[in-house]
Amino acid sequence: MERYLEFILNHYILSLALAVVTYLLIQELFDAAFKKFGAISPLLAVAKMNDSDTVVIDVREPEEFLAGHIENAINTPLGNLPAHLSKLEADKNKPVLIACQSGTRSASAGKILTKAGFEQVFVITGGMQAWENDYKLPIKAAGKHKN
Repeated sequence: MERYLEFILNHYILSLALAVVTYLLIQELFDAAFKKFGAISPLLAVAKMNDSDTVVIDVREPEEFLAGHIENAINTPLGNLPAHLSKLEADKNKPVLIACQSGTRSASAGKILTKAGFEQVFVITGGMQAWENDYKLPIKAAGKHKN
């Protein structure tokens, strides 16, 4: 035990870094275990859209949305999402797909929607970048259909 204490005292920066990394890993583990929304690939998202009455929410800013979006998607920027929850109230029992540019804003939107009582929330992994570039799925841009 004395050797551990000596090591910690001699290498306090390494010890602090180990403590921080351990804390972050544990926090990530708890977040993953207790999150109530799922992740879905763009191909599975299309299948879900075809199989059921699905709501697609795009949490990007309006100019990003106008550049290209999933057809029939509702544009609600992430910052405005809490204020627009009342408009989405009727869709609480439907599957909800969330899209953003790269998939990072979608996770925050997923937390907001699950806290608001939405039952089936799915984040599209990779966002619109994966939708358009990796999977080559169609988007709607400025009133035109683009492949």
